[in-house]
Amino acid sequence: PTSCELDLEKGMEMRKWVLSGILASEETYLSHLEALLLPMKPLKAAATTSQPVLTSQQIETIFFKVPELYEIHKEFYDGLFPRVQQWSHQQRVGDLFQKLASQLGVYRAFVDNYGVAMETAEKCCQANSQFAEISEVLMTLFRRVHPSTSHRWNVALLYKPVDRVTRSTLVLHDLLKHTPSSHPDHPLLQDALRISQNFLSSINEEITPRRQSMTVKKGEHRQLLKDSFMVELVEGARKLRHVFLFTDLLLCTKLKKQSGGKTQQYDCKWYIPLTDLSFQTVDESEAAPNIPLVLDEELDAMKIKISQIKNDIQREKRANKGSKAIERLKKKLSEQESLLLLMSPSMAFRVHSRNGKVSTYWLIRLGSALSGFKSFSLTSVELQMLTNSCVKLQTVHSIPLTINKEDDESPGLYGFLNVIVHSATGFKQSSNLYCTLEVDSFGYFVNKAKTRVYRDTAEPNWNEEFEIELEGSQTLRILCYEKCYNKTKITKEDGESTDRIMGKGQVQLDPQALQDRDWQRTVIAMNGIEVKLSVKFTSREFSLKRMPSRKQTGVFGVKIAVVTKRERSKVPYIVRQCVEEIERRGMEEVGIYRVSGVATDIQALKAAFDVNNKDVSVMMSEMDVNAIAGTLKLYFRELPEPLFTDEFYPNFAEGIALSDPVAKESCMLNLLLSLPEANLLTFLFLLDHLKRVAEKETVNKMSLHNLATVFGPTLLRPSEKESKLPANPSQPISMTDSWSLEVMSQVQVLLYFLQLEAIPAPDSKRQSILFSTEV
Repeated sequence: PTSCELDLEKGMEMRKWVLSGILASEETYLSHLEALLLPMKPLKAAATTSQPVLTSQQIETIFFKVPELYEIHKEFYDGLFPRVQQWSHQQRVGDLFQKLASQLGVYRAFVDNYGVAMETAEKCCQANSQFAEISEVLMTLFRRVHPSTSHRWNVALLYKPVDRVTRSTLVLHDLLKHTPSSHPDHPLLQDALRISQNFLSSINEEITPRRQSMTVKKGEHRQLLKDSFMVELVEGARKLRHVFLFTDLLLCTKLKKQSGGKTQQYDCKWYIPLTDLSFQTVDESEAAPNIPLVLDEELDAMKIKISQIKNDIQREKRANKGSKAIERLKKKLSEQESLLLLMSPSMAFRVHSRNGKVSTYWLIRLGSALSGFKSFSLTSVELQMLTNSCVKLQTVHSIPLTINKEDDESPGLYGFLNVIVHSATGFKQSSNLYCTLEVDSFGYFVNKAKTRVYRDTAEPNWNEEFEIELEGSQTLRILCYEKCYNKTKITKEDGESTDRIMGKGQVQLDPQALQDRDWQRTVIAMNGIEVKLSVKFTSREFSLKRMPSRKQTGVFGVKIAVVTKRERSKVPYIVRQCVEEIERRGMEEVGIYRVSGVATDIQALKAAFDVNNKDVSVMMSEMDVNAIAGTLKLYFRELPEPLFTDEFYPNFAEGIALSDPVAKESCMLNLLLSLPEANLLTFLFLLDHLKRVAEKETVNKMSLHNLATVFGPTLLRPSEKESKLPANPSQPISMTDSWSLEVMSQVQVLLYFLQLEAIPAPDSKRQSILFSTEV
């Protein structure tokens, strides 16, 4: 067969898969309609008795046209199912879709009645306890199938037909895409799509103003642009707010606590017309607020508690101990995650109205360029109408917590992600271009790598590889920048260049797809630009296994005592050389030790140190400083046993958990001073260096805590005598919460020593070692 015939064959096969997907979708939709119709017959029967739950009129209003919709889609499903089962490339289905499109008039009647149906159902729930109980039972049944649903029964189910119209149009697009123009179905599907699109356009014209705006003076429309949860400082206390940005004003609300299934309601805290709105950083404000300081250690303690609760939930699920215990744990998890969400933001921003009525601080990043608006004020009635409309208008329905996610949603990946940034196309003119790579960790994106600047080109070919450590990450984000060398463009006080962002895109890190540890190519599209990447994931179970080197003549994978004895030094040459070069030109590098260096540069340096290349210092002087930092981290990571030794590691982990500070200090110092001499001196040398790096935190953004996070697992993670591979290799490899707890413990141990002002020598025998400056 020719390539054209093969393409046609593939297209027709794809057509079958699209139709199979439509069948599955129809099954789900029919189950929704069945759930909606479930109470209708008993309610109708009761309506004719002396004790009706609802009147016949109320039943007719709430369930208007739902039986007809069910019959239409049941007929469609029953017609499509056998045709897909008896599939051939000549199989026709266009007549079914055309008939379905011709019956959209029933949807028109449903949509016209939708608002009244919702309102009637809500009023009946509030006024009639029997109907409220029926609704609650229905919602319980519905949540078993859709556990992520947070809406009431009537909201969750009555909106399904409205949503279905849009989905059906998208499905027709997919089907037409894989139906050859010569196929008899093609004109029928085109006709069905035309009818659906026209219907959808007419519905949107009526529904959009109703759902997304409210009428204001002079016939103008106030539309919702964006809403989100934010943290506000109120008299020094942190408060979670739901903020709504409309086309003419900014509204800050607080969600009222509801009980007994009452309708969600908002309290207006304040509003500012956009014409009166201004934003200021704390530095620009005359009087900075007293921001309640939350230490990194406190945030870490919250994360540890969250990990422990997640562990407990998984254990309860495995033991099948019943839902009550799991519900209690989920409530605890929700409380802890809400607290973490509230306490994490740390950058204050002043939100100010020029008339002086509102002046508050948010712990967020904001920017604004607003003009062309007229100032105004709202009456109390208008304000009440506005806050009431927010219930329907909100696009963010729940705080971003684990508890709100599907049970089977990926917990994220733990290990190392190798990324090759190949090239980019789509730039309209030549410029100086580079990319940064970010991954998410505990809800925040962290910059992990940066390519070199490719000068004067519209088609950069970086071909640079990076190794990025993942801590529960689910998303890889790439940002493309134009490097601005014009000094007038460097306006920030902290010295950061205001390089122009050209595009931003991201790719989800799917454990199932990445588990085979092979390179996978992908293209990320952003604003007309396409960036080509290759990614490969190695889980902690593989990547953090310490392997002794077979060549004892090198330095990587060789015991530290062997290296120092051979070199006749107290601290290995590689450690001294890397630290010296970083202190010479890397102390003010933003993200030093956190941002990955180019993998090929790191491997070149590794090879040079292993063969004792005399030109290694020249090589280092010509390399990016992040590659040198990466080489130093790799050296410690590849030690056959950790710097803190396998023998003492469990003791350090127990010592840091001691609650009495005096006992903790005594234990930790005695353990430290019990390390072999080469390990101890190398650690103290590194410790002094890391403290000096942290002194430049205002420039390099690397606090003691950030450095502990980077180096803790590298210096403490024990070597494993046996591989901890999963029993079932077909399952995607990801790190359990017990791993997460262990990593946090390693970070805390290193942070403890970084925060000590001095390490005293407990006896004269160690004194000469501890305070010797000779390395």
